[in-house]
Amino acid sequence: MRNSRRTALRAVLATALVLGVTACPSALPALASTTGPARPTLTLTPTTTPASASASASAPALTGPSSDPSLARRLSAALAGLPSADATAALVRVGGREGVWRGSSGVHDLVSGRPADPGARFRAGSVTKVFTAAVVLQLAGEGRIDLDGSARSYLPELIPAAHEGVTVRQLLNHTHGIPAADFPGTTVEEWYADRFRIHDPRDLARSATAKPREFEPGRRQHYLNIGYTIAGLLIERVTGDTYEHQVGVRVLKPLGLRDTSFPGTDPRIAGRHNHGYQTMRLDDGTTGLRDVSVWGTTDGWAAGDIVSTTADLERFTNALFRGRVVPDGPLLDEMFTLPKVTDLKTGEDAAYSVGLSMKVLGGREVWGKTGGRWGYNAAVASTRDGARTLVYSVNSTDAKGQDMNKVAQKIMVAAYGMPEGTATAH
Repeated sequence: MRNSRRTALRAVLATALVLGVTACPSALPALASTTGPARPTLTLTPTTTPASASASASAPALTGPSSDPSLARRLSAALAGLPSADATAALVRVGGREGVWRGSSGVHDLVSGRPADPGARFRAGSVTKVFTAAVVLQLAGEGRIDLDGSARSYLPELIPAAHEGVTVRQLLNHTHGIPAADFPGTTVEEWYADRFRIHDPRDLARSATAKPREFEPGRRQHYLNIGYTIAGLLIERVTGDTYEHQVGVRVLKPLGLRDTSFPGTDPRIAGRHNHGYQTMRLDDGTTGLRDVSVWGTTDGWAAGDIVSTTADLERFTNALFRGRVVPDGPLLDEMFTLPKVTDLKTGEDAAYSVGLSMKVLGGREVWGKTGGRWGYNAAVASTRDGARTLVYSVNSTDAKGQDMNKVAQKIMVAAYGMPEGTATAH
């Protein structure tokens, strides 16, 4: 039944054809529809007013005590003008004792032009890693996982002797030295054509660990998904349960995160969601936007397949930083401790801890995690004391690009300030 349903879905998507969209003349390329039969050429009126706090287009507002009265103005400016060439929608929640702000901008989809749904679900990408790390730390607190223990001792059939020096902690802080797994394709067009492929996490682990290590474990840092893929398998091994169920009973259910889920092999986003679009080469040879809302995420799994909402992620962030997910103390400190190594590619000091990353913005440390899946960028962030939290979802047209999406960058800077010693946020 599942295979026949997937075959039918492929047939529907194969009927895609190009639409001419004149939203923001010359700002948005042509749109390729992947969600239904041919539609006529249309004109879409872009959002030109400040970001709305709800679908009723009420003006955004800052509520609660605030030492920064310009916050609402900055965030409204960051969300204004969507859809644009960089993003079709954005959802933002700022919280903490410095003030609360809720805003949304853009459209639900480029065909109807309806306002973006502020309660929509979205792919959160590598924000998944925060959930995975939290479960591993919980298991460490229960004495079922040793962070200093060899990952191979838990998964000897998947991790060969060449990587036996890798510890569980090193899997989580990206200092393990295991290379990335192999994936077919080298371009977004090839990956799109292959978007329904089902990836087995064990096969990914075998692919990666069959290669020579990139560096001696614990000596450098290289941000990759593979450490968290192996961590998900480790969770399953020590609990005798699925990774998804363990996150559910340990994090989602206790916190009441009812709109957060794992799609498994289903390439669709369950529930209401704003469509995601990606700039790529279209069938007629031109470059334009293709609806990529339906795209399998089994390549990410425990490293990047979670679906959530800004409200759920805000609740999760608040609980995590207050010690309600991982107990406050040495284990929670792991998430706020950067390894004393340098990045393999840049040579800069390590920026990733267990589950999180750190950036100095506006003169203070901001901890959190960004994520990207095709058509969607997301982030959770907070100062260590919770004075200001940020959660956003941006329907980016370049969600997997090398540089940070411009709209996401504006939101981050609006919430916290400019990065230390730079002119732009990365």
